[in-house]
Amino acid sequence: MKGASPVTLTGITTTGTPHLGNYVGAIRPAVEASRSAPADSSFFFLADLHALVKNRNPDEVACSSLEVAAAWLAAGLDTENAVFYRQSDIPEIPQLTWILATLTAKGLMNRSHAYKAANDANREAGVADLDRGVTMGLYCYPILMAADILMFKANRVPVGKDQRQHVEMARDIAQRFNHHYGELLTVPEADIDEHRAVLLGPDGRKMSKSYGNVVPLFCPAKQLRKHIMRVRTNSQAPGEPKNPNDSLLFDMYRSVASPEETAAMRERYAGGIGWAEMKNELYEYLDALLAPGREIYERLIASPSDVEAELKRGAERARSVSEPLLREIRAAVGLRTLGA
Repeated sequence: MKGASPVTLTGITTTGTPHLGNYVGAIRPAVEASRSAPADSSFFFLADLHALVKNRNPDEVACSSLEVAAAWLAAGLDTENAVFYRQSDIPEIPQLTWILATLTAKGLMNRSHAYKAANDANREAGVADLDRGVTMGLYCYPILMAADILMFKANRVPVGKDQRQHVEMARDIAQRFNHHYGELLTVPEADIDEHRAVLLGPDGRKMSKSYGNVVPLFCPAKQLRKHIMRVRTNSQAPGEPKNPNDSLLFDMYRSVASPEETAAMRERYAGGIGWAEMKNELYEYLDALLAPGREIYERLIASPSDVEAELKRGAERARSVSEPLLREIRAAVGLRTLGA
C-alpha cells in the first residue's frame, strides 16, 4: 500500500555462539531498527529450522538458540516495538514452505550457491556422485528462506552481498505464486549496504562459526583479549606507516567505531601505530562497547525461562500475521473447508 511503512525481516541461524560478525551484520542494525521503526514493522527471528541443515547435534542447536536470543536481547532489542520470535514456533512457515515447493522449479534450486558449492567440493575431491552429502534440507534451503520472508509480508530484507541470491529467489517464487493464485504474496527487495563489507575473522577468512575463527560477542573480558591478540598482522615495525585497508585489526575497529573515530585511527596508521598498541586499542574499545551487554547476557543465559517467555510472546504476535495469511493462501490453492 502506498505510503505504508516498509516491513523488514532478519534472522540468525542457531548454529553456534553469536560473534562480532553477527553483531555488525545483523544484531546492531536490528536493535537500531527496533527502536526507530513503527511498531510491528520489524521481524527478527532465530532460524532454528535452518540450523538443522548444518548441525545435527541437538544439544548444540538448543544451546545456540538460547545464546543467540540472549545476545539480541542483551544488545538492546526493543521487543515491545519489534516482533522477536523463534522460527520453529510458527507452524505456518513449514506449511508455506511446502506450498511454495510445489511451484518452485528444480532448475532454480540447481542454481543455489550452497548447492553448487557442495557439487564443486565433490568434483574437486574426485567424487563421482556430485550430490554426495547433499540433503534435501540443503537443496531446499532457499524455499524455507522464501517462506520466512513471504510469511510476514516483508518487503525490505537487509542482507549481505552473499545472501542477495536468496532474496532474488524469494522474489521469483512469490511472483510465480501470484501469477497462479492471485496477488497474495508481497514481493520483497534485498536491502544491501554496499559500504558494509563482510567482517573477516582473526585468520583473514570470513568470520564464521563453520571456520572456527570468530570473536565471540559477549565472552569474558580475558577471553576477548585473547581473541584480539590472535588477530593476524604483518611484520611491519612500530613507527613504520601502515595501510589500514590491508589490516584485519582496522577492519574490526571500523566495523564498530564512528566515522570520526575511524578517520582518527587512519591517521594513527599513517603515523606508524604498532601492532601491539593497535590490538590493545581494539580490545579496550570492544570491551567498553560490550561490557554493559555482557552483564545482561550472562544473566539471561542463567535464566533461560526469561528468554523463553520473550520468544513465546513474540510468537503470538508473529502468528497474528502468519495465521490469517496462511488461511488466505490455503483457500487460494484449494485447501478449503468442504462445503464452505
